[in-house]
Amino acid sequence: MSTGQEEERKPLSNNQKRKMKSASRLYAVQALYQMEVSDQIVDQVILEFLDHRFGAVVEDVEWLEGDTALFKQLVKEAVNWQAKVDQMTDRALVAKWPLGRIDSTLRALFRAAGAELTQSETPPKVVITEYVDVARAFFPEGKEPKFVNAVLDHMAREAKPEAF
Repeated sequence: MSTGQEEERKPLSNNQKRKMKSASRLYAVQALYQMEVSDQIVDQVILEFLDHRFGAVVEDVEWLEGDTALFKQLVKEAVNWQAKVDQMTDRALVAKWPLGRIDSTLRALFRAAGAELTQSETPPKVVITEYVDVARAFFPEGKEPKFVNAVLDHMAREAKPEAF
């Protein structure tokens, strides 16, 4: 007979770990967006997300538990490397569309993805796939996921050309 405590100690399956990492990427984009529109500092927004978003139930919708370490790393690295990532994003965008002219959500997404591309060992193709999925979550009916795919492909080839 198993108790709830014993079940909590079971190691996470690879699928659960993958879902937690995906959730953390989505939360990182939301946190970066929130920082931009509310002028919150990085430690404030991280604490708010960990306390009130990870695993929370809001209006009968349960938010996934995220990978805390990955979430913190993405948000902090996106802030720490923002200038470098923004320059890389600008180079990937069409000249008529500088980073300042695109949607705040997309700017946050490019910053999180750019930080992961430049500051982690995650394979670029995984980063691209994950953030295209994040774009689909925010823009389910739009052309943004294709746009994100093209921009991130350009950024990834610049950041890690050896992976292609």
